[in-house]
Formats: sequence, structure tokens, C-alpha cells
Amino acid sequence: MSRGKSFCFAESISLVCFLQIVMLLPHHHHQTCHAIVNNKTFCPTSSCGKISNIKHPFRLKNDPATCGDPSYELSCENNITTLNLFSGKYYVLEINYKNYTIRLVDAGLQEGDCSSIPRYFLTTSNFSSFYFSINDGEPYQTNYLPGYIIYLKCSKSVNDDPEYVDTAPCISSDSKSHVYAYAGGYLTVGKLKDYCKVMLVAMSSSDFHSVSVREGVPDRPLSYEEDIHAMLLYGFELSWISGACRESCGDNMGCNLNYTTGDLECYRDFNRFRYCHYPFRFQSINCNQKISKLVILVEDIILGIIKGALQVIGTKKTYAFSEEDISLSKIGIEIGRVTGRYILPSLIVRFSLGFIVFFVLLIYTCRSRHNSIYENIEVFLRGSTLMPIRYSYKEIKKMTRGFRDKLGEGGFGAVYKGKLCSGPFVAIKMLGKSKSNGQDFINEVATIGRIHHTNVVRLIGFCVEGSKRALVYEFMPNGSLDKYISSSEDAISLTYKQMYEISLGVARGMAYLHQGCNMQILHFDIKPHNILLDENFIPKVSDFGLAKLYPNEISIVTLTAARGTIGYMAPELFYKNIGGVSYKADVYSFGMLLMEMASKRRNLNPHADRSSQLFFPFWIYNQLIEKREIEMDQISDEERNNVNKMFITALWCIQLKPSDRPSMNRVIEMLEGDIENVEMPPKPSLYPNEMIEEDLDVNSNETESENDGSISFIE
Repeated sequence: MSRGKSFCFAESISLVCFLQIVMLLPHHHHQTCHAIVNNKTFCPTSSCGKISNIKHPFRLKNDPATCGDPSYELSCENNITTLNLFSGKYYVLEINYKNYTIRLVDAGLQEGDCSSIPRYFLTTSNFSSFYFSINDGEPYQTNYLPGYIIYLKCSKSVNDDPEYVDTAPCISSDSKSHVYAYAGGYLTVGKLKDYCKVMLVAMSSSDFHSVSVREGVPDRPLSYEEDIHAMLLYGFELSWISGACRESCGDNMGCNLNYTTGDLECYRDFNRFRYCHYPFRFQSINCNQKISKLVILVEDIILGIIKGALQVIGTKKTYAFSEEDISLSKIGIEIGRVTGRYILPSLIVRFSLGFIVFFVLLIYTCRSRHNSIYENIEVFLRGSTLMPIRYSYKEIKKMTRGFRDKLGEGGFGAVYKGKLCSGPFVAIKMLGKSKSNGQDFINEVATIGRIHHTNVVRLIGFCVEGSKRALVYEFMPNGSLDKYISSSEDAISLTYKQMYEISLGVARGMAYLHQGCNMQILHFDIKPHNILLDENFIPKVSDFGLAKLYPNEISIVTLTAARGTIGYMAPELFYKNIGGVSYKADVYSFGMLLMEMASKRRNLNPHADRSSQLFFPFWIYNQLIEKREIEMDQISDEERNNVNKMFITALWCIQLKPSDRPSMNRVIEMLEGDIENVEMPPKPSLYPNEMIEEDLDVNSNETESENDGSISFIE
């Protein structure tokens, strides 16, 4: 082809593209030449029957392969546009490109024939609920709660409930059964008759309320032929906005539809949860925690047992479950009746006697245990040569002015601000009831009493009087590091330079604990709550209630129970065949802490399962390995280098195998060195394939924090 002909051909293609844009703009301003580029060819609008605007992302089955998205393929059968969905056939009534919805109707329904009923059982459980969840790959979602038409087959007629609409004469039934239609949404426990069972459920997007108020007659009884069948013929709406979001914003971002402008707005949010609606349930359930049919069956049987027992007792109140769930298992109800008539009386007698015996034993055990706690602590103090001062409870009360100024509270007890007679302020931790024979108190006094380091909090004194136990520390006016990296809106912000200096201070304090004393001290609970900041924001490691002391020559230690805070605990405390427990467990906890400090946000949910804890570290690793800049507020080049060093060092610290993690002295070298000299680590693993050790007794002797979600396991 000559140069002139090539130019004319290119000019023609440009003209076609321009005309396509002009034609599409009035209908849907999002569909531009960008969509044509995505399809790699010019694709004209298709039509079939009443649907004349079939375009991207939809396509007809016979359209060119490069047109539209195969996930949104439609068929044209007998001049009717159809969609195959979950092995069912549905007719397309409308495609709305402005709000990304498609309206469908079951192919079994026929206009003018009220005897026609849906062929397919379909509920919102087949779809994800929120369209901004774009990573599940499903083409259709429901962004609202549609109504339901529920067909019920009853062994006798229902005359006492107007919401049960008789389908006769449209749908024939035999003399032993009656078919009813229930319209308007969820069929609750209180409204489901014991002699009825569900035959079929279909969705509808019709306005159920307006049907019952037609022609200005409020509360008019519904007619199956005129009302309910019309609702079914109206069909139901689905949204394809998740596919549009992926196309416009990419796989790693969410988006929302601005109904004012009609634009898709992209955003990045790593903590957004997707919620799905399950059939016949009012509550939304996290899609990542899908409830199995077995769980629902067990729940129904339990509720049935309760209902059956209450029926035998004679009460008519079933408020515990009357409006929450449906389909109480008849088997469960029968079990409940037998339980209430024969088993329940004997169980009540046995339970009463057992409760009395248990209560007596509990009082005896508690008294013996408390006496044991005080004896253990006194024996420890008599043989100790520690420097901290022993105060009386009267002196402690005087220092705190009657415990007037509370600084905080956790699972261990409360912390109050006090003042020594010599003038300095102190923080006084009043310990609550211990579950470990006073071992947490002994650990803290024995460990911190012999430490003198600028990055470790100093223990000034203690108090032991009967059940009263207190620890007196130097006062940290800036509180714990947790409130500076919290995800809450009222969190106080620190500069990246301050975060970097604090991370160095914490690393130096931990290095001193591991190798700077005549005994190595393993903390086992490094987390933001346990890093305190003085008036100059110098960090100090605190809270040695879970600490253990070992001779320096011992590299691997033995623990009979895991200890620490979920989210910061090293994997070797849970899994076998990774490596022995050593000071590297503290290194892992420091890595998780360092990741939060570098990002200035809480990246871990203490109540989440471990499978989701490393999502953010994985993302950070991918950003660094692909040399993509991590979004930060106004920051200098030096601060950016320091933050990158913190991220890389943190990734080294959270390696799965303890042998792959650096020592704290090496961590300090990495943080203080040049960024060019810090090598990228391997990608961190989430967890090994091995199961949790069966003999790991994590349930015995455990203490749980009430505020910060920490769980401590004491030997």
C-alpha cells in the first residue's frame, strides 16, 4: 500500500472513531474510544427483539469474538434476548447503562397466563451484595435487598393470615394440599406455619408497598392474579458495576457510583469488608466467613429444641428467635418436646445439685489459690537483693491522692498517676487478680529490677500487702506508642523522622535485653501498647509480665505454653518444624511493630484469624520489589529512605523461619546504614502447612486484656 493510501486509511479509521464517540456520548458518557480500544476493534451496537442497545460489556453470542466481555454474553432466541444464569434461563427486559443494572425475568413466566410460575429457585445468596467488592470476579451483584415471592405448600388451608395469598384458581392443587404465595420480603419464624413448607423462592424488584395501596385503598388484600403475578413479570434487577470498576480502576482498587454525576469514583481501601445476604436471614454476613448449610441446620435444630421445650412448659413467648430466623426444624421441635417432658425435669435437679457443689469447690479453690499467690511472692521477695523500694499500700494511696488520676486500664488492672515525696511523678500500676500464682508480678520485679538502660522503663518500687499488689515506674508523659499509630481519627500524628528515631530506640533497648545483661531477657510481648514515650519522645520498653530470663549460653528455650499477643506472636510459638523458640521470637514481634510504625497505621486486627494478618506486609513487599513508591504525606528524600529501610528491615524480621531473621544488633545496623546496603529479603510466608502442635496447651492459665485485644498465656 502506498504512503498516500495508508494516510487515507488512517484518516478513515480516525473518522470512524470520532463518529462513534459522538453517537455514544448522549447515551452513556463513560463509553468512549477507551472501550473500543479495550475491544481491539470497532463494535457496533447489537439488538434482539425489544432490547436494541446491546453494547460493551454485553455481547450477543454471534457477535465478533473481540466485541464485549464473554462474562456478559447474551443469546437471541426467537427474537427474545436471554441470559443463562446459574443453569437457568432468564429473559432480558431492560439494560440500564446509567446505573449499571440489568432487569431479568424467569423464562417460565408468561404474560397473561397466571398459571405460569418461575422455573428456578433464586435468592440473593447466589450473589455478593456490595458492588464495590471487585476482587471476587463475579459478573453480577445485588446492591440492594430485593423482595421475594415465596411459594408455600400447606397441608391445610390458611385463613388467619392475609399475607398468605391463595394461588387458586391460577395454580391447581390436590384436595390434601393448598398452594400459597407470600410476597414482601423475608418469611420469619413467627409467620411460617408448622404445616407449610417452602416450594420455590423467586426474586422481584417490584415496589411491594405500592401494590397494596393501589387506587387509594390502603391495606387492600393482595390478589395473586392481579398483584403477585405482576410483581413476578416485572422481574428483578442485577448490577454489573463490579466489572465496570475493574475495567476503570484496576483489580487492586474499589470504586463507587456517584449518582449525581454518573461517574465511577476510584478509591483504595484495604480494610473494607464485603457483606453478603443469605436467604431468609435479616443480618448481613461477611462474605469471607460464609456460613455452611450444616451450621444453619444445627442452628435451626437448637432453636427448635428451645421452642419445643417452651411449648411443653406452657409459655407462648418465643422472643429469642421469633423475628431472626426461619425454617425451624420440625425434628428439632420434636426433640425439644421430648426433652421438656422427660429429660428437662431430671436435668434441672441435677444441675441445681451440681451448681451447689461447684460453687462450694470454687470458693475453696479461690481461697487456697490466693493464699498460694501471696506465699509465692513473699518467698521471692525474702530471697531477693533487688534495688527497687518496697512501699506500703498506705504510701501508694497517698502518692496517687486516693487513686484520683487514672492513666489507663487493661487486663492486668489500672494505671494511676502519682507523685513521690521527693517530687518526681510516677506511674503506679495496680495489678488485678492473677491467674498465675503471682508469676506475672514476680517476672516483672525480677526482670526490670535489674535493668538500667535508657530505652527500658525503670522500676522505682513495688507494693505487696495481702491481695494489694502494685508496681511503681518512672512517669512517661507522652503515654504509649499505640495512640500515635492508631487508626482512629483522633490519633496524634508523629513525623516520619520521629518514628524512625523511636524505632532505633526500641531496637537498642531490645538488643540490650537480649545481649547486654548477664542474663538474656526474652520479652515475649513487644507491641505498641508496651512502648512508652517520655517527654522527649525517647522510647522505653515496658511490661515484663510475660518475660523469661535465661543464661546467655542457652540459644533455644523450652515453653510449655504459648505467650504474647495475637498478631505479634512469632509463628514458632504455634507451629512445629519451623525452628526452636529463642530471642528471634522477639525479633518477629519487633518486625510487626516496625511495619506499623513505618506505615503510621494499625495493620493488624487482634481479633482476626492469622490468615489475614500479613496482607499489608505482602502488599509492601510487592511495592518495594517492583520499585513502586509507597504513598506518604509530605516527606523528604532522607525520610523516605529511612521509611523504606524500616519496611525492608521489618520484612527481614517477620521471616517464617527464625534462622532467617536477623539479631537485634544486625537490625540496628540495617536501620542506621545506607539504604543501598540493605538487601531485599525473600517474600515472607504466611504460615507453614504443618498443623498446630496438639500438645500446645494454650487454653490453660490464660489472661486476656480487656482493652487492647491481647491474649497472654502464662506458664
